[in-house]
Amino acid sequence: MAAPEEQDLTQEQTEKLLQFQDLTGIESMDQCRHTLEQHNWNIEAAVQDRLNEQEGVPSVFNPPPSRPLQGLLGWSYYLIMLPFRFTYYTILDIFRFALRFIRPDPRSRVTDPIGDIVSFMHSFEEKYGRAHPVFYQGTYSQALNDAKRELRFLLVYLHGDDHQDSDEFCRNTLCAPEVISLINTRMLFWACSTNKPEGYRVSQALRENTYPFLAMIMLKDRRMTVVGRLEGLIQPDDLINQLTFIMDANQTYLVSERLEREERNQTQVLRQQQDEAYLASLRADQEKERKKREERERKRRKEEEVKQQKLAEERRRRNLQEEKERKLECLPPEPSPDDPESVKIIFKLPNDSRVERRFHFSQSLTVIHDFLFSLKESPEKFQIEANFPRRVLPCIPSEEWPNPPTLQEAGLSHTEVLFVQDLTDE
Repeated sequence: MAAPEEQDLTQEQTEKLLQFQDLTGIESMDQCRHTLEQHNWNIEAAVQDRLNEQEGVPSVFNPPPSRPLQGLLGWSYYLIMLPFRFTYYTILDIFRFALRFIRPDPRSRVTDPIGDIVSFMHSFEEKYGRAHPVFYQGTYSQALNDAKRELRFLLVYLHGDDHQDSDEFCRNTLCAPEVISLINTRMLFWACSTNKPEGYRVSQALRENTYPFLAMIMLKDRRMTVVGRLEGLIQPDDLINQLTFIMDANQTYLVSERLEREERNQTQVLRQQQDEAYLASLRADQEKERKKREERERKRRKEEEVKQQKLAEERRRRNLQEEKERKLECLPPEPSPDDPESVKIIFKLPNDSRVERRFHFSQSLTVIHDFLFSLKESPEKFQIEANFPRRVLPCIPSEEWPNPPTLQEAGLSHTEVLFVQDLTDE
């Protein structure tokens, strides 16, 4: 197939030219371009014109040339008949369109495409044997997707059961060993009968003109494109040569797409590695930040705990001092030395200091405890012991002594030495 001259065509016109060729099956690019130019590059009008020509109906878009109109009578006749002819063909097209809904082609309803493929394979093997190219066991869409994913050529064969050349082509050409070897090693092979709904659907897409029909499809410019069409009976050697020529002519597109895909994959892998490295770094930074937060929180709690302990200690000391002052204020006056009922007591404190004071015999031992408690040198908790006999004086109310005894009841003499024992740590 000759390549289209693209120097005077826009990209949009080039795409329409290739699409028009795929839809109509016209081999000549010049003819395709000429037809599109006649219809001002309106691809729908051009395709309709081509279908009308195949059906033997004159086109309403580009009517066939007729004998030159001569004279006023000829032109008058033409102008009078023109609206009638246009109306006639328009109504005819509408009638055909409506007829498709009234009496639809049963092949247009694809209900079991896989079943259509399997049924054709079985009938093919029953008629021509099991020596044939490996059929793709899937739908046409699946075959296109696999060829696109694997970057392979896809050879499509549409089988016309009623065509006179189909039997000879299948028996002598398609099942030839050298053809089988070429197809199995270099491409995917999808085949179906046009009498099956799946085959008919593909036939409507490829628009074959006759049978046997082969179409070579590949990924070109990032879309699946028909790059070769073979129609009619062909011998094995010619088929091999033409298929090889088509593949060699378009191999660069697959190589380019493969390189682009590898580059995209490498870019994707590199991006994925960068993302993973970034996430790992981010997780490490987050972990460091988490540990820093935990350390700051631990220090904050520790400082808060120390602060609370200090506050509690200050409150305790303040309460203790207030209690000492209150006890001191509540102490009865010290008796005079001349008072015969007075008792002189010398207290030996835990820090080896001595304190001396007089008390009255009738006073409770609680007064002695309150006096010592009010002293700055006294411990917070203490007990008072006498030496002869050695005993602990019950200065604080308890279960045994709900009301502590007086100094006289405790057996103290006029002069006593009492020892203060520190109980703060117990």
